[in-house]
Amino acid sequence: MNIVEIITKKKSKLELTREELEFAFNGYLNGNVKDYQMSALLMAICLNGMTDSETFNLVDIFIKSGDVLDLSSIPGVKVDKHSTGGIGDKITLIIGPIVSSCGVIVPKMSGRGLGFTGGTIDKLESIKGFKVQLTEEEFIRQVKEIGFAVTGQTSNLCPLDKVIYALRDVTGTTDSIPLIAASIMSKKIAGGADKIFIDIKCGNGAMMKTMEDALKLKDIMVRIGDFYNRKTICEISDMNVPLGSNIGNSLEVIEAMDVLKGKTGSLRDLSIKISTEMVSVAKEISMEDAKKEVLNVLDKGIAYNKFLEFVKYQKGDINSLEVSKNIQEIKSDKNGKVITINALNIGKLSCSLGAGRVSKEDSIDYSVGIVLNKLVDDEVKVGDTLFTLYKKDNNNIDININDYYDIK
Repeated sequence: MNIVEIITKKKSKLELTREELEFAFNGYLNGNVKDYQMSALLMAICLNGMTDSETFNLVDIFIKSGDVLDLSSIPGVKVDKHSTGGIGDKITLIIGPIVSSCGVIVPKMSGRGLGFTGGTIDKLESIKGFKVQLTEEEFIRQVKEIGFAVTGQTSNLCPLDKVIYALRDVTGTTDSIPLIAASIMSKKIAGGADKIFIDIKCGNGAMMKTMEDALKLKDIMVRIGDFYNRKTICEISDMNVPLGSNIGNSLEVIEAMDVLKGKTGSLRDLSIKISTEMVSVAKEISMEDAKKEVLNVLDKGIAYNKFLEFVKYQKGDINSLEVSKNIQEIKSDKNGKVITINALNIGKLSCSLGAGRVSKEDSIDYSVGIVLNKLVDDEVKVGDTLFTLYKKDNNNIDININDYYDIK
C-alpha cells in the first residue's frame, strides 16, 4: 500500500477502504505522508466526495487517534454546541453564558479560524491572559464549578483532526461536506457531551453555500450522532449577510458582551433561539418554558455576569481588549436603502486586514476588523458611513463599495 496509489484511487472516484484511510491519515499524523501528498488527497476528496462508509470510517479514525474525554463525573446533562462558521459568528460567547446560567452544563471545545471565518479560540485569545488550553482536569473542574468552559483542542483529543484541520485551512479544502462532518463530529463525540447542537451556517459567507448542501451536512451529522448514541440536533441559519455588526476578534468579543448587556438585533435573536433549543433539549421542557428561562437570565444580567465569571476563571483580563486606533470610514456615494451586505467579501476584507490566516503559520492581529455602521434595511444618504475599517496602520485602502453593499 502506498500513498500515491491511494490518491490516484480517490482521484478516480473509487471508494477507499478502512485500511487505506488509516494508512493515509495516520501516516500524515506520524510524518510518513507529507503535506503535499495529504493536500492532494484532500483535494481529491473535495472534488469527488466520500461514501457514507468512508465518512463513518474517517470519523472513527479521527476519534481513535487520541483520547476520549470522560465527563461522567459531572452531574447533569452535558450539551455541546458547534457552529460550522460564518462571518461575525460570535454566538458561542453569548449562548454559553446564557445556557449555563439556566443550569445546563456546557462543555465547549472550540477551534481556531478556518479560511475567512473566525474561530472562537482566536476571539478568546484577544483577551490578554485568557487560557485557551485547559488540561482535562482543569476543564472538568471548571465545568463542575461554573457550568461552562471553552478549551482549544488538546493534543491528545483527535490529534489527527487537528493537523488535518490546519492543512485544510490553507489548501482550499475547507468546503467538503464529508471532511466537515468528520471534523466536527469526531471532536464532539470525543469531547464527551451527551447531546450535541450544531448550528449550520448557509449562504455566501459560509462553507455551505446552498440549502441543498446544508441539508446534506445535517443528514450525515445526525446519522453519525445516532451511530455513537449521541442525540444530535442540527439547525440551519442564514449566512448571506454577516452576523451582527462587528467582524474581527476583539471587536466580536465586545459585541458579544454588548448583546449580553442588552443590545438588540439579529445577533441577540439568533442567540435566544439557539439557547432556547439547547435548554429545551437538555431539560426536556417545552420551547416556551425554555425561552422564559433564557430571557430571564439575559434580561436580569445573570448571563453577562456568567460571562465575566467565565473569563476570570480562565485567567483572562476583560479590560485588556484592544481595538486598533487606525480607522478608515467607508462612506456611501448614493441615497437609498441597504438591500444586502456581501458576507463573503466582508469576511475576505477582514482577513486581509489581519483578522484571519492566509497560511497556517500566520499570526493574527486581534485589534483589527470591521464594524458595520449600516445594516440591511437601513436608510442611507450620500456621505453616511457604511462601515469602518480598523487597520494595522494609517494607509488608506481602496474600497469599491459595490463589492460589499447593495444599496437601492
